[in-house]
Parts: sequence; C-alpha cells; structure tokens
Amino acid sequence: MIRITLAGCTGWVGKALVAAIMAAPDLELVAGVSRKAAGHDLGEAAGLSANGLPVFASMTEALRVPCDVVIDYTKPDSVKGNVLAAVAAGRHVVVGASGMTGEDYAEIDAAAKAAGVGVLAAGNFSITATLLRRFAREAVKYVPDVEIIDYASPSKPDTPSGTGRELAETLGAERMAATSKPVSELGGVRETRGGAIGAPHPVQVHSVRMPGFVLSCEAVFGLPDERLVIRHDAGTSAAPYVGGTLLAARRVSDQTGLRRGLDSLMG
Repeated sequence: MIRITLAGCTGWVGKALVAAIMAAPDLELVAGVSRKAAGHDLGEAAGLSANGLPVFASMTEALRVPCDVVIDYTKPDSVKGNVLAAVAAGRHVVVGASGMTGEDYAEIDAAAKAAGVGVLAAGNFSITATLLRRFAREAVKYVPDVEIIDYASPSKPDTPSGTGRELAETLGAERMAATSKPVSELGGVRETRGGAIGAPHPVQVHSVRMPGFVLSCEAVFGLPDERLVIRHDAGTSAAPYVGGTLLAARRVSDQTGLRRGLDSLMG
C-alpha cells in the first residue's frame, strides 16, 4: 500500500482525488491539508461519508503522520513551501498545483536529489493535455515559430496556467530560434505580444481570462503558407486529472529528483 497525504483536499480536484484514492486497492489515504477544513473529518470535508482521517491546517502538521507520497493541489502561494517541506521530510511528491517558475523547479530538483526522493510535477495531469505537450514537442523539431494561447476562467489566480507555462518552458528549450521580429524591436504596445517564457529561445504566451472557459491551451505553429494548431480543452469535471495523478503517485518513487510532465511516464 502506498500511503498518501493530500494537500488541497477540499479543492476542485482534491475532492475527486479523495474518493479515488479511497477506492484504489493499492493506495491508502492517511491525511489531508486544508486551511479552511482543518480539524474536520477528511471524508466529510470532501463531501463524502466520514472516514476518520484528519485534516491539518499546514503541511508541517500533516507530515507528522507517516506517509510515502504527498500529493499537492493547493495554491500558487503555498505549493513551493509544501513541496520543499515534504522533500525535506523524505517524502516523494506529486505536484498538481500551478504557479511555480523554472527557477522554483530547479530548486526543488536539487532538494529532491539531496534527499533521495522523487518529485513528479505536471501543469496538467489529463491525458489530452499530456498528448498536447507530446505532439507539440514533435512539431517544434520541424517548425520553429510557435506561440501559446492559454485560456481560463476569470477567477484563476495565476497567469499563465501551469499547462501553458510548462509547455512554453519545454518548447523554449527544444525549438530553434523563431523568425518573427524580436519583441524588443517592436513599436506600439509591446505587451500585446504576450509574455516570453522558456530558454534559450523563449516562447510568447498569451493568457485569456474570461467567463466560458475552464481551462484550454493551444500551441500555434506557423510556416510560410501553412499553420498547425494543437489544442486541449477541459470541461467542468475534475475526472480527467484523477487517473494521471494516481499514476504519478504510483510511479513517483521510481527515480530520484524532479520529472516534469505526465509524458515522462509514458512509453
């Protein structure tokens, strides 16, 4: 049995994960982390029947309960601290929360290697978002000009989304230089060209925040007289993220250090 502590257990994905982990024959849920539900029964906090499991206000408190893997679906302002605390305590970590930068992940990678644990982080654990990333990585070998459009609801607290940021960082490391005029050479309102993410060849990312979207992300590739668009759209259910997250929990201990993207587990 893989013992799991779930941070963000009362969130949109967190509630779905509580039910899924409890139903899995090889996984054991041992504790949850939620500031607003601290002190309550974990099952009831997730909208299910009482299960006798504790909910803590902080990761520090939750780590007093023995576990093998921490799954984090919290907020951008808390995820990095949670991950580093879990790694320091010798726990493997699956990161589903967004908001961290490439520098943050580099710090986490170093800490995980020093502690001898694995961390698997994905901007999106759904299969179609994973395929978007995989297909885009294949396309960027042949088409250097690519930009990303990231769509989400108006209440999303970070920009771009974890899906868009992770994709841009990946493609920026793998593509050739773009043929478009550098933003530094443009006149007018340069901010309309989006934000540059990734290295050594940054990708322009444009974030749209408005009602009608849950989460969508598209990679737009262009060559003379032709264009390719690869797009992922999410619905209102958290179900697409559950299977990938549980697969990550089962496989995160396979390697030491940080791996990014669910496709790192795919053959």
